[in-house]
Amino acid sequence: MNDTPEQDRQTMEDGEIVERLLKGIDAGDFVEGDRLLPERRLAETMEISRARLRRALDHLKEEGRLFRHQGQGTFVAPPPALEVAGHETISRQVTPQNVMEVRMEVEPALAALAADRATRSELASLDRLMRATLSVNDPEAYEAADAVFHYRIAELAHNPLFLSIYQSIRAVRRHARWADERRLTHSQSRMSQLGRQHEALTQAVMDRDPREAARLMEEHLVTVSNAMLRERGERFVISAPQR
Repeated sequence: MNDTPEQDRQTMEDGEIVERLLKGIDAGDFVEGDRLLPERRLAETMEISRARLRRALDHLKEEGRLFRHQGQGTFVAPPPALEVAGHETISRQVTPQNVMEVRMEVEPALAALAADRATRSELASLDRLMRATLSVNDPEAYEAADAVFHYRIAELAHNPLFLSIYQSIRAVRRHARWADERRLTHSQSRMSQLGRQHEALTQAVMDRDPREAARLMEEHLVTVSNAMLRERGERFVISAPQR
């Protein structure tokens, strides 16, 4: 009887599989674009069983290093929002102010739920992702780290409907012509300010303080919004909604 991949690699510990998987991802050997290779192909490449591969993938997802989306696969960055009829049309109509008004209603609620529902290991992953937003010094790298951080908060709310709404916001922002303008507002001092806000927000979530987490998310979004709107010369400056 032929040995299974599991038997071939039976001396390999789970931690070694995770480490090898991360190295392959970093090297680009196990990815196509932002998406991981299909499970069957990846298991064959690594010469391990799919069961052990899934355990490793689950571990990395729990740490916020991978993102799995039903029907789309596993990603090394937040998965692209599913295209829904109307997103592209709406994106041509909405303004940055429109988007920020919606974010101000949705994301504080997500932060509050994350503070209430995230597991201990998920909180550790959020802390690590927050620190990634503190260690970058160029707008493009900050934007990427910021996107992962905010997506992780949406995941930690553990509400699939809320996550779907957040995905819709991401889809509209991706299609909008003005979306790239946000990077123009990211000076070094601005990135430092936003990073400090991420740090305070993460601490509130880790302290299991939903009200403070929601308040700090509102404060953060007001900062982001006002910087972008002022850059565009908008007369209206958004403020936190009255609760």
